[in-house]
Amino acid sequence: MMAAGLDIGPNGPVSPAVSARLVPRRTIALTEGRSLAYAEMGSGPPLLAIHGMLMSLEDMWLGPVPVLARHFRVIAVDRPGHGFSRRRGPADADPWRQAELIHAGMQALGVVAPVVVGHSFGGAVALAYALQFPDATAGAVALAPICFPEPRIEHLLFGPRAAPGGGLLSQALERSTDPALLPLLWNAMFLPATMPAAYAQTYPFGLAGHAAQLVVEGEDALALGAGLVRSALAYRTCRVPVRILGGDSDLVVSTPRHGYRASLHMPGAQFRGLSRTGHMLHHQHPEAVLDAAFAVLHEKA
Repeated sequence: MMAAGLDIGPNGPVSPAVSARLVPRRTIALTEGRSLAYAEMGSGPPLLAIHGMLMSLEDMWLGPVPVLARHFRVIAVDRPGHGFSRRRGPADADPWRQAELIHAGMQALGVVAPVVVGHSFGGAVALAYALQFPDATAGAVALAPICFPEPRIEHLLFGPRAAPGGGLLSQALERSTDPALLPLLWNAMFLPATMPAAYAQTYPFGLAGHAAQLVVEGEDALALGAGLVRSALAYRTCRVPVRILGGDSDLVVSTPRHGYRASLHMPGAQFRGLSRTGHMLHHQHPEAVLDAAFAVLHEKA
């Protein structure tokens, strides 16, 4: 393992203003130039925290990680291709492949059977992790997860950037529409609440929203459907305890169509709905995330 320099990201230099807001990371080398960046807090049973779209590990760090770290050894990761984690193109984009790479990182760290907590796309990765590695998973907690394939706005907004030549398109959009579009998307995630002031001041939006990173978001969006078909076909085989949390006011991922519906298909799953809560429920209800993590850990035991 080696410490990752915080002034150079996987796609080039990071501005000093962004670098100053980053959580210090370590990096594990994986196969063929891939890597997994992570940060740790706390002690106790291991818990793996996986962020969603348009995010890096700072999202979980600024949300439930401090609460979870009172009772768990929390390992928050940059998903493959995000933050400071390197991947090898679209082949590493779907949730099952990302789960495989993250699991390889946990093996390299000597982390055995963590509780796996994931938000949104990260929730899909967390469920794929549990389905793929049931004997190496204490349980899964999916927060506002996307669970079934459907046409999504991400396909329209980011999918074209993953096409041949899409990098140039993303660079052009970075100079034109992205400065207006991305803040709208980030703020909409928190509705009906507002983005906390501390989050707005601290989160490194430049790391998550630059042109090369949005090409990766496009790759994720295009690979998501096939990964979710595989997940949907496997939900009934789930062998680990699962807790799914969903907000009743989520504008990003429909709770009835995804989290609640998925809970009906998994024999080890229980669903908890949160009232007057949107997509970023892990910021509004970190204690609910902690309760869910304890529940799957004790059920597994």
